[in-house]
Amino acid sequence: MNELVVTSSKAGRESASSLDAVSFSNVEYSWPGPSPFKLTIAGFKLRRGEKLLLLGPSGSGKSTFLSLLAGIVAPDRGRIDITGTDMAELSGAARDRFRVDHFGIIFQMFNLLPYASLIDNVLLPLRFSSVRRANALREGALDEVARRLLSALGLDETVIASSRAASLSVGQQQRVAAARALIGAPQIIVADEPTSALDRNTEGAFLKLLFTQSEKADASVIMVSHDEGLATHFDRVVRLDDIATSQRGGRS
Repeated sequence: MNELVVTSSKAGRESASSLDAVSFSNVEYSWPGPSPFKLTIAGFKLRRGEKLLLLGPSGSGKSTFLSLLAGIVAPDRGRIDITGTDMAELSGAARDRFRVDHFGIIFQMFNLLPYASLIDNVLLPLRFSSVRRANALREGALDEVARRLLSALGLDETVIASSRAASLSVGQQQRVAAARALIGAPQIIVADEPTSALDRNTEGAFLKLLFTQSEKADASVIMVSHDEGLATHFDRVVRLDDIATSQRGGRS
């Protein structure tokens, strides 16, 4: 496995399983149908608290990898260990519950509720996860916890108080999506090309804010992108074709 190490702050740690937030071992997954796609991952680890950038061109299998990581699909064989739980052994419903408890996800298109308030958008995961709701309540009243997160991520109080998601700029929507992913201290933050619509200055500022908040929660961050220019922001950079092999011809 060839990896580009950008800094040594996390990458130099011993690789004991207690330090791993994520571990893939001999994983295989195939999309069925007339145009099959198969992804094989011999091994992959994400350490607790690590900020990792996963690079790969369009069609390389990044979306399939994220679906396996977050338990949206189960592998055909192999083990996917997330904070000590083998996702391959869980039912579909159990994977859904596990995902909302342990993952904060920032989607490429953000997937906000357009006519809901910013606070309601941020609080949405807490309606489905009693674990994250309990974590958030330890920090205070839920509305105030959401408000503090939005403010820490660079949104003005007047915007927080009066706006609906549909009225926000792309950069503002991105910050709301990040707050929603971070609330309730999930252990793993997954970001699917969330900076693709931003210029370099805005992109760098957003990542700095995201990392500051994820470090407060001791969360691991894995961001998937095709943009190698993001590498300097992360502890470690991994190219998908260094950890996985694919047989193309279908969905990726």
